[in-house]
Amino acid sequence: MIETTAPTALRTAATARGLTKTYGVGTHAEVHALRGVDLDLPAGRFTAIMGPSGSGKSTLMHCLAGLDQPTAGTVEVAGVALESLDDTALTKFRRDHVGFVFQSFNLLPMLTAGQNILLPLELAGRKVRREERARFEMVVDVLGLADRTGHLPSQLSGGQQQRVAIARALVAQPAIVFADEPTGNLDSTASAEVLDFLRHSVRELGQTVVMVTHELDAAAYADDVLVIADGAIRNHLTTPTRDELVAALRHRAA
Repeated sequence: MIETTAPTALRTAATARGLTKTYGVGTHAEVHALRGVDLDLPAGRFTAIMGPSGSGKSTLMHCLAGLDQPTAGTVEVAGVALESLDDTALTKFRRDHVGFVFQSFNLLPMLTAGQNILLPLELAGRKVRREERARFEMVVDVLGLADRTGHLPSQLSGGQQQRVAIARALVAQPAIVFADEPTGNLDSTASAEVLDFLRHSVRELGQTVVMVTHELDAAAYADDVLVIADGAIRNHLTTPTRDELVAALRHRAA
């Protein structure tokens, strides 16, 4: 097993208190996407956030990642209160401390896989010295990309492209990686492959991963599963079985 190098000293990678998000103006126009959410995301674990469309799961992730501002409440990531940062500082914080993996791979087609992976370091103005090169090699090895770094995205399968996106999210050693429906554009074989590698990044790199999904099979890879409905967390399960997930979702719907 590769030695863990990601930061895991914090007991929690992110916390939220009283998190509320309301869209629209006026009583009849308002949509309450989040309703006073409190949560602690443990460091060095794989957490899935489940719920149907419109439940608030993506809004929750966007607020936790600093991509959207809550209407009320507080968010703290890696010990930093996001509400204390102005737009410039928040952008820099996301660049330096948060990794993102989205449903669409968002790779630059003119860059090789290796260049796409190293792009966050380049954008941060960080030279690829020995430590950064070692991290790069470790990540591509864990993700099975060592023989694909010279390929363009068009020369890679969907699963390989998503693995490149995951490597890009991991290479700068972020405090937390947010994955929003990362298998939504993949077939079942590629989905299992990508989820395996997200799981590896937690076990072998000590990474903290938070994944939004509506898929039972995807959530089953997580250490912790939060079930959200109507803007509130209804269940918190630890290493759940598929049957436990089904029961929790049925209870939510009841």
